[in-house]
Amino acid sequence: MSSSLATVAYIGATILFILSLGGLSNQETARRGNLYGMVGMAIAVLATVFGPQVTAGGIPWIIGAMLIGGSIGLYAARNVQMTQMPELVAFMHSMVGLAAVLVGFSTFVDPTATAGFEGAAKTIHELEIYIGIFIGAVTLSGSVIAFGKLSGRIGGNPMLLPGRHWLNLAGLLVVIYFGGVFMQAHTVQEGLAPIVIMTVIALLFGVHMVMAIGGADMPVVVSMLNSYSGWAAAATGFMLSNDLLIVVGALVGSSGAILSYIMCNAMNRSFISVIAGGFGTTSAGPAAAAMQPAGEVTSVTAAETAELLREAKSVIIVPGYGMAVAQAQHTVYEITKHLREKGVNVRFGIHPVAGRMPGHMNVLLAEAKVPYDIVFEMDELNDDFPGTDVTMVIGANDIVNPSAQDDPSSPIAGMPVLEVWKAKTSIVMKRSMASGYAGVDNPLFYKENNRMLFGDAKKMLDEVLAALKA
Repeated sequence: MSSSLATVAYIGATILFILSLGGLSNQETARRGNLYGMVGMAIAVLATVFGPQVTAGGIPWIIGAMLIGGSIGLYAARNVQMTQMPELVAFMHSMVGLAAVLVGFSTFVDPTATAGFEGAAKTIHELEIYIGIFIGAVTLSGSVIAFGKLSGRIGGNPMLLPGRHWLNLAGLLVVIYFGGVFMQAHTVQEGLAPIVIMTVIALLFGVHMVMAIGGADMPVVVSMLNSYSGWAAAATGFMLSNDLLIVVGALVGSSGAILSYIMCNAMNRSFISVIAGGFGTTSAGPAAAAMQPAGEVTSVTAAETAELLREAKSVIIVPGYGMAVAQAQHTVYEITKHLREKGVNVRFGIHPVAGRMPGHMNVLLAEAKVPYDIVFEMDELNDDFPGTDVTMVIGANDIVNPSAQDDPSSPIAGMPVLEVWKAKTSIVMKRSMASGYAGVDNPLFYKENNRMLFGDAKKMLDEVLAALKA
């Protein structure tokens, strides 16, 4: 393939990637957006493999690697449960970081990669390598820790080391110092030691950064690591002089950063406070402990829940991670379908950080074929709760916690929440009275108009559906 044809292919792929992002911004066009992205990536890969930068001898190795990687990806896509998608996303981010690190080191030790660079161009190229490895290493280790937290292999509480901010600052200063040493190196042997030291510090920095972030902030962490992986890919593009990789990395990095900002606003937190960590502790301090909810809960059966739904004219369903764990979305759809056939106005309320990653609940509902036009964001629905007969909270906790508004000492104080307690009756489905991912007790459980339906969400909803049809 000629250089001109490869350039045209890259331009076409770039346009498709932009169209993909545009399509993913709306539920109705998300499938089309995914298709654009897949076609664009196929064109990009083919243009790179058969482009002028790849020799004929390297093609069999590349094709072999693609077959192995594609097989692993296909296996993961077919076998990973929807509840495991956040872990899978974090794992994929770590692979991007690893790729950036490996490309950086290989570019540094390969004499042909730096051939032709002199003066300022050589300095810029070496800076690209150094920064690219740093971003990739932070992304790699941070994503591995995020994978461990999301999968339950690592506890969700933040690890807050004494003087952690000073440790981070000291690490950054050391990285800058060794950056200067690396830039002044005249041979590969001289530059290898500072770049290895920087990589180790970057890996430790990624671990420390994500370990210090509490469980309640994990959706933001996933989005943040998505942004980091994009910048790592862009840095790799600079190292390889690949314009398409630079553009795609910039698209992913900037869109991930914007999404992180939006989610931070939805949690009434700044991006810096998320990085600083602490949100998600189980011990919020004496002030919070003094305002623990008190009272008795009122439990209901599946039959009583069905009766409340049968008599309602307006119902709002708020899904959470518990629905994903129980894989109850299909039963939720059947209940929704039955109620709508009876003339009940059923809608869904989605909090921006519900679940373990951005859009988690939307994906589950779309999988169950819940109509898009009855799925609403929190801001679109919060004013409607006072006129609602029944709200059903399925496995959600922190996103419906009144203490965010009522308790200034709460760790989630100021966080916008779905005001389900303002409905005539609220029903919360949970396995137990355990607190949510943020480790904060929920006064909603003790309100007079609230009912608790204990048990596995799938099992209990099956019973509710059977009672509705009886």
